[in-house]
Amino acid sequence: MDKLVAQKKIWLEHIKIERGELEQSGEYDLKGLFVRIHRAIESIGAKRVVLDTIESLFSALPNFTFVRMELRRLFGWLKKKGITTIVTGERGNGTLTRQGLEEYVSDCVILLDHRVKDQSSIRRLRIVKYRGSTHGTNEYPFLIDEDGFSVLPVTSLGLNHISSHERISTGIPRLDTMFSGKGYYRGSTVLVSGSAGTGKTSLAAQFVEAACKRGEKVLYFAFEESPSQFMRNMSSIGIHLEPYVKKGLLYFHATRPTLHGLEHHLTASIKLITKVEPKIVVLDPIDAFVIGGNEAEVKTMLLRLVDFLKLKNITAFFASLTNSGENQELTDMSISSLIDAWLLLRDIEIGGERNRGLYILKSRGMAHSNQIREFILTDHGIELLDVYVGPEGVLTGSARLSQEAKNDAEQLMRKQEIERNQFGLELKRAATEAQIVVLKSEFKEEESETLKMIEMEKAKTERFEQDKKKMAKSRKADKFVKKPA
Repeated sequence: MDKLVAQKKIWLEHIKIERGELEQSGEYDLKGLFVRIHRAIESIGAKRVVLDTIESLFSALPNFTFVRMELRRLFGWLKKKGITTIVTGERGNGTLTRQGLEEYVSDCVILLDHRVKDQSSIRRLRIVKYRGSTHGTNEYPFLIDEDGFSVLPVTSLGLNHISSHERISTGIPRLDTMFSGKGYYRGSTVLVSGSAGTGKTSLAAQFVEAACKRGEKVLYFAFEESPSQFMRNMSSIGIHLEPYVKKGLLYFHATRPTLHGLEHHLTASIKLITKVEPKIVVLDPIDAFVIGGNEAEVKTMLLRLVDFLKLKNITAFFASLTNSGENQELTDMSISSLIDAWLLLRDIEIGGERNRGLYILKSRGMAHSNQIREFILTDHGIELLDVYVGPEGVLTGSARLSQEAKNDAEQLMRKQEIERNQFGLELKRAATEAQIVVLKSEFKEEESETLKMIEMEKAKTERFEQDKKKMAKSRKADKFVKKPA
């Protein structure tokens, strides 16, 4: 501020009016105020004037009617000079200001509201009127922090974002297979819900690790654990995130939901997202914002955040704690309509054991598996196991191991039976081939003897004919001539 004053960009004029120092005698006006304002404007060539706060004039001067008339004249004078004037005032009882004047002579009226609900502070802004212009009429959250005054007009966001066809891995290959082999859509909103201890945070960490390995920035909002505790816990299942924090790929924002109001969380989150420019945003868990029956406000906040993330094509990953029981497909905030892909984690109790199960409740825009899959936390991450279905449903834990052992034994028996059948067939083949060899040998012997006998008979026949001819020749016998018929 001192630098701007030195550069004559700002002129600060402190006008102090103490009622006890005034003595009224006759009529008076505010020409002295006009002169001081005119001098300040001319000194730096100001285009804007701020009067903060107008209530000081009414508290110091006894004639309120006269002050109203002079203020009306002041506003008209500033408008003639082409000066944009901002006037602040305190809210009255049933009126926008205590004196009930400024909203009628002003072209634009902005109402600021500061309320406290469930021990949480919320600041909101609403444009009451703006002459000659269309404007939003809803209440907008705003934030006053080290960066100044930030307004978030998120209620005006429409459903005109562009949906991506790109698919990104869940970080678990067998889970990708359940999502038609390719994982989530880029820019979609993913919800993982389940009761305590089902592995929601572990599933989020696996997804975060896969994104960082692709070189994508991830912003993780943690509402229950510090970053150090979170990374330590995840390292126990083989997910090491510290290197990605050092590389600037993974950013943590850890805070308690009760530290600020919902609007402050929303505004701060969007400012941080705009600053970091991540590809993935994780909120773990979202139900931490539900305090004493504010489910509707939490749903509205998440709706605004989801709209903003979809507009930026940022993939959102929400973790939500649900109560164990029959209605696990319901969330505390009733946000299922905002979700594109919903993974439900559940405890499967069978045979006196508690095991983890997972299934896809819905996934918009893609075919997906309808199987309930058991998964375990190993020293190298999350691993999905094969499905074993018994008479009472899906088998997990010891029942699954027993079924696997039974299946292995049956497979071994089938394998041994096949080997026995194959060995018996080989024996029969060898015996048959040996018999064929013997039969061929016997056939050759019989064939040789038979051929010899045939040759001997042929030789006897030829000798008989020759002897017959010789005998006939020696007897000089005539030849027999056969007469034609």
